[in-house]
Amino acid sequence: MTFKINWMGATGILMALGIAAVTQVAAPRAVAATADAPGEQVQIRFQQFTLKNGLRVVLSEDHAAPTVSLCLTYDVGSRNEQSGHTGFAHLFEHMMFQGSQNVGKGEHLILVTVNGGDVNGTTSDDATNYFERVPANQLDLALFLESDRMRALRVTQANLDNQRNTVQEERRLRMDNQAYGKTDEVLEDLAYDNFAYKHSTMGSMTDLNVASLADVTQFFKTYYAPNNAVLTLVGDFKTPEALAKIKKYFEDIPSQPAPPPVDVSEPLQTAERTAVVEDSFARLPRLDVVYKTVPANTPDWYALDMLGDILFGGPSSRLYQKLVKEKAVALQVAGGIDVRRGPALFQAFALLKPGQDPKEIEKLIYEEFEHVKNDGVTRAEMDKVLIQDRLQHAESLRNTLNRARTLGRDAVYFHDPNLINTTLANYGEVTPADIQRVARQYLGDMQRTVVLTNPKTQAALPARPVPGGNQ
Repeated sequence: MTFKINWMGATGILMALGIAAVTQVAAPRAVAATADAPGEQVQIRFQQFTLKNGLRVVLSEDHAAPTVSLCLTYDVGSRNEQSGHTGFAHLFEHMMFQGSQNVGKGEHLILVTVNGGDVNGTTSDDATNYFERVPANQLDLALFLESDRMRALRVTQANLDNQRNTVQEERRLRMDNQAYGKTDEVLEDLAYDNFAYKHSTMGSMTDLNVASLADVTQFFKTYYAPNNAVLTLVGDFKTPEALAKIKKYFEDIPSQPAPPPVDVSEPLQTAERTAVVEDSFARLPRLDVVYKTVPANTPDWYALDMLGDILFGGPSSRLYQKLVKEKAVALQVAGGIDVRRGPALFQAFALLKPGQDPKEIEKLIYEEFEHVKNDGVTRAEMDKVLIQDRLQHAESLRNTLNRARTLGRDAVYFHDPNLINTTLANYGEVTPADIQRVARQYLGDMQRTVVLTNPKTQAALPARPVPGGNQ
């Protein structure tokens, strides 16, 4: 069955939530409106400004609810780290809550929470972001807290030692002592040649142990500066008043020299790479196959993303039907392309049923890839994916915090927050021929990296005497 795309459906969802379906408002130093397209388009209105110290600001009014969502996205992730100094970006995700000049240790979290808000932070390969959602009358509080730690974070030996231990414990919980916890680290290390993406965001225990106060202080000074950040604000405010407040709290924070550029280029891979991981916490074999491809927000990336949805996107996808339903050799199948500013990984993942031969399942995956290369995909599959993309996009925009984070990410990654309005059109440009072409171009035998994670066989424990039995 061929599905028709209904723009009015997504528009109706957004208008019911108070999000205008109109063209983006132009503003001083603002991005131009999106390209013309037939019919009504869903648009998130926003304005952009740049403060004297280089801080970029994106403001998007939404008066549907009396709340505001603030996201501060710093242009620093694990890709900015150097060999021997890994884990610093993630370390600062924790350090940033340890107090600043006018805010006590842990007080940032307490102040936001007791005033009816929520707060958190995340770190990735490509950026770090801190965000809070608060009642509209607490905008000054959120701006003050973020500006105070940008201006004068307490980078002390005590805080470093405390948070170093916290990060190391997080690594133990999430990676070292969890089923399949080390698989992704092995996969990235094997697939990438460039150190920028080759090491994990979590960092190594050794590097964290030897990190000095001088090391982390310099890292903070270099990357947590106003000219290396984007502040996005979405919610119930008036733009002139909000901009005046932002200038009040942030504009006198000194800028810093621009950080060194990061080379994320990768040499051409000319041979298959393989590894086997023995995992004492795993109970079933896991198979991962990845291919280095292209950066996000490029034409080929959109085609690969749609290919991933066709192959892995839910119970009706090709490989779920083949491996889980038809052949019954896997319990779980997933995959697709990740979002990176440099070469992204296109990944196939399968959790195998007990007793299955990983080589046979690997063969079934490659057969489906070859099917796409030789026969392409159907228009019905394309339309299904486009409908799913539109629904997911519309649902993500219901939340002001999601909008703030998306605007911030796109401003930092691609210097284009207006992607929030144009992403769907980019998917709409992809043709079945594009998907067939990218499958042929990027999913080659010599371009893949394969990691098999096997449950580690445990040595049998000696029999224990039965109480009351013969000794």
